[in-house]
Amino acid sequence: MKADKNNSTGRYRIIIGLMTLLGLYIMGTALRTMLPPQKEYWEEVSKRFTKANIPEPAARGNLLGCDGQILVGTLPRYRLLMDFRVADPDSTSKRRTEEWREEAYRTHFDSLAIGLARIFPDYSVKWFRERLEKGRKSKRFSYRIYPGYANYIQYQECLKLPILCESSLKSGFHVEEILQRHKPYGPLASRTLGDLYRDSDRAKCGLELSFDSILRGTPGSSHRTKLRSEWHKYIDQKPIDGHDLMTTIDINLQDMVDRTLRNKLMEPTVNGELGIAVVMEVKTGDIKAIANLTRAGDGQYYEMKNNAVSDLMEPGSTFKTASIMVALEDGKITKNTTVDTGSGIYNMHGSKMKDHNWNRGGYGVLDVSGVLEYSSNIGVSRLIDQAYHDDPDAFVRGLNREGVGRPLHLPFVGAGEPWVRHPEKQGRYWKNWSKTALAWMSIGYETMLPPISTLTFYNAIANNGRMVKPRFVTAELEEGRVVREFPVEEIMPSICKPSTLADIQEILEKVVSKGLGKKAGNGGKYFRVSGKTGTAMIASGSGGGYRSGTPRYMVSFCGYFPSEAPKYSCIVCIVKRGLPASGGGQCGPVFSEISQYIMSKGMYRDAEEAADSTSVFVPDVAQSNAQQTRELAKELGLDIRDINECAADTVAMGIVPDVKGMGARDAVYEMQRRGLKVKLHGSGRVKEQNMPPGTHVVKGKTITLTLKE
Repeated sequence: MKADKNNSTGRYRIIIGLMTLLGLYIMGTALRTMLPPQKEYWEEVSKRFTKANIPEPAARGNLLGCDGQILVGTLPRYRLLMDFRVADPDSTSKRRTEEWREEAYRTHFDSLAIGLARIFPDYSVKWFRERLEKGRKSKRFSYRIYPGYANYIQYQECLKLPILCESSLKSGFHVEEILQRHKPYGPLASRTLGDLYRDSDRAKCGLELSFDSILRGTPGSSHRTKLRSEWHKYIDQKPIDGHDLMTTIDINLQDMVDRTLRNKLMEPTVNGELGIAVVMEVKTGDIKAIANLTRAGDGQYYEMKNNAVSDLMEPGSTFKTASIMVALEDGKITKNTTVDTGSGIYNMHGSKMKDHNWNRGGYGVLDVSGVLEYSSNIGVSRLIDQAYHDDPDAFVRGLNREGVGRPLHLPFVGAGEPWVRHPEKQGRYWKNWSKTALAWMSIGYETMLPPISTLTFYNAIANNGRMVKPRFVTAELEEGRVVREFPVEEIMPSICKPSTLADIQEILEKVVSKGLGKKAGNGGKYFRVSGKTGTAMIASGSGGGYRSGTPRYMVSFCGYFPSEAPKYSCIVCIVKRGLPASGGGQCGPVFSEISQYIMSKGMYRDAEEAADSTSVFVPDVAQSNAQQTRELAKELGLDIRDINECAADTVAMGIVPDVKGMGARDAVYEMQRRGLKVKLHGSGRVKEQNMPPGTHVVKGKTITLTLKE
């Protein structure tokens, strides 16, 4: 027994001794790593395998249409990188990886270059060979093998190529994900929605810039550590995503307005340099569509600038309505007052003023209604000059009283502020004011207004005198929940007396039904339209005046509909060179198409409200292509105005639809109808969806749709 006890004690002593030696070894090793030269070595290794203080971007908020469709969203893009140097503290493992890479490049180098050129056809096979060879010689970490950014589909295709298909530790291939803004509807309302600077999250213009603090969110930070074959990310500070903004834009109407204006600009008799069209909701001031099309060097039209908001232009004859309103309000004239326009040419204080029909004998005697119906320059100028020649300041005060020239303070950097010339009294004379200034000012010269200011004035006439500020954003949302609303802003409760307003409304309806604005209406077949034509000659820059070179004109039509209960107002402007130049003849048809589209689509009144016992509604179309369905309906003689591609009952049941095969626009719409947020990968038609069709919808959850051409 005593011998066994002594043996056990000896074994314990040996074990304790071994453990003590092991502990001392561990402590010694740890101490060596803390002291030079081991310290420097491991710090260098740590730098290679750990990346600290990595910015963790917040997801930028989406810009949504008035129906919730995504107009501007964020999609991931990928920077393709290759480590051409192996960083592995294990010399044996490092040697094996280097040997594998050398053999792989000898065997698959050409195949890799060919594959990359196929995925990115903007660069040749030769270019990729040289790029890869340069990277191999440099022995660099994180070398960009493609200078641009790959989308999700391209990134997935790269993972199928030789060498790149292996693990990142073995091949050295890895990516950095960059979030970039994406516009599913391309250039529609592009300058109004805005942009970010390329390869940056800094806002450049439009709503992106004006509401940047809301959309941007708060970035976080993270660090990455490489453990054997994989990089592991650790979030140090979680980012706070930006909020979404609900805009007033109706993307379907925007599409129609853009196409209609573009087609008109391209007509040989127009050949416009610039086209502007804006649709506003009368009661709220909501901008439902805004198109700014400028002709580029290639002859095509692009959104280059938000001209409707920023460009100061002489409004021309659309300004005559404001001039006549001032005189009516001040009691200087009545709607029955007459004026002799003669043969169409009149000597106005030593300068010749002409009506557009001067070569056909003029209009003779016209009443006030006729003056605006036929847009007589002489008629308006004589009426205003007779009433205010000795006191032009009273006329300008009248314009201010009715809201003309009021700053709108729109949410856009670079928005133009109206400029209305003001006379100043100096003794018995008016300073900086000629004898002809009032006459020409009354017909739309000597004054500079952005088109949206002219529209705001006409919208007030339609809105029973109440002037409201144009609105572009209605709400701020966090994960689909409204956290702030942007209410309708009133500029003026009334621009004039009710009697004056009634006279002007009556006259503007006659301009379209009887006068020069007939092409802006529909012949009285469907509904009545009110408005005013405009034509202004544009002065050339650098002191060229109005007669230098081929004359340039700004033709326009501004009005509202339906006349009896106005719902929408609209302005159409075209800048062109040479004759013919007619606001009614060239802008009127665009206005007419827009107004008829809106009224026929039920934007004014829901179809169900107008239905009777004989009404037949075309059912929704399930699992189909919109264009094919429209063509089939046309063959069958069905008059359909809208097509929903997924069965309506799946909306009520809260079921995820099958959108595979649909375009991005239709797929996003169907998902958002069911309360889902949408994230898009790639472009083209939907190939995959990460929520199976038929599953129950969880409102507010994000569904990812993968698209491919």
